[in-house]
Amino acid sequence: MTSLITTYSPFISKTNFRPIICLLLKCSYAKKIESAGGISSLGKKKKMAKIGSIVEKKIIPVETDPHKLVNYVCGSNLLREGEDIKLKPDSEYPDWLWTLRTGKVLPLNKLEYNSKEYWRRIRKMGMRRNNQLSKLKKF
Repeated sequence: MTSLITTYSPFISKTNFRPIICLLLKCSYAKKIESAGGISSLGKKKKMAKIGSIVEKKIIPVETDPHKLVNYVCGSNLLREGEDIKLKPDSEYPDWLWTLRTGKVLPLNKLEYNSKEYWRRIRKMGMRRNNQLSKLKKF
């Protein structure tokens, strides 16, 4: 909607007095919206997105029977029916199984120079170093 308002300009002398007609627009889009906290550009308040229900931690029972811990692989049965896998005597397992390293990783200076493991470790260390250096660059 528009409204017509006549105003008198202070810059015009009294001898040359003419009313100046100014059009002032009263627009409905410039009204303050009270629900948005007085900020007209935000419109209505948006509701927070629903967050899924909080998942409670499942308490998994821990096996404490020493006979079962020694003779079975506890937790190997994923099905509701049946039982865990029974351990066999050591002679039924392959020989290479007992030579696997299960401890800490060997340091680089104790690895053989021409082995695959040595060069893979060198490559991994180089990639890690380059990634750390690229994080330091600002642009």
